[in-house]
Amino acid sequence: MSVCRALDILLVDDSRGDARLVQEALREESSLDTLHHVSDGIEAMAFLYRQGAYADKPRPDIVLLDLNMPKKDGREVLREIKADQNLRMIPVVALSTSAARDDVDYCYSFGANAFISKPVELDDFLQTIRQIRLFWLQVATLPGFSRPRQSLTSLNPIS
Repeated sequence: MSVCRALDILLVDDSRGDARLVQEALREESSLDTLHHVSDGIEAMAFLYRQGAYADKPRPDIVLLDLNMPKKDGREVLREIKADQNLRMIPVVALSTSAARDDVDYCYSFGANAFISKPVELDDFLQTIRQIRLFWLQVATLPGFSRPRQSLTSLNPIS
């Protein structure tokens, strides 16, 4: 069973290369999704609060959040999102080059919905992004949207 719902995804990452890879992975998976990209935590919060240039942007269904960025890092952004009554229900996936136990523990302690270390190999990176999308679109139920109930065996296999 295929789900025709599109996702609005906010990618917060200072790496333009990683942003292009995320865009490529999502484009291969679905032409319906919308990827919004900001390169630092200050822009992320402006996007989420719909301020300035982001006033007409939609509330994202999910945030993919890099931890190490200039101006305001991902840890600060995570804390702000999860402390705000209007934003806290947005799922946040920490997507970082770090695999340090302290970073993982920190993110979960402040309410991250998942912590994923960015794979180094290109194919692994693309597959990871596809799996993130598949999970949040077909397995999990996102806040504010319901999906038809289906068994896990009817989902596309993750390989």
